Amino acid sequence: MFGNLGFPEIMLILVVVLLVFGAKRLPEIGASFGKGIREFKRSISEAGDAVNGGTDASTPASRQIDSRNGPTPPAGGEPKRLSQ
Repeated sequence: MFGNLGFPEIMLILVVVLLVFGAKRLPEIGASFGKGIREFKRSISEAGDAVNGGTDASTPASRQIDSRNGPTPPAGGEPKRLSQ
């Protein structure tokens, strides 16, 4: 789409970015960009682990809400009340 970007083109882009954002804002932009990339990689990794069924120590094990093998409620009487 863009073809080959050579050294002069990259330098021109960097100069334009420097002029638009200023020298004081560039470190902040770079840091937020890096944090965004790390968060994206982490979420992709967690999604892949969830799909593959693997869990590690840093992520909690998933719970089963409607378990068929769990205890059955008593017949009759009032239903259990959840703590408030």
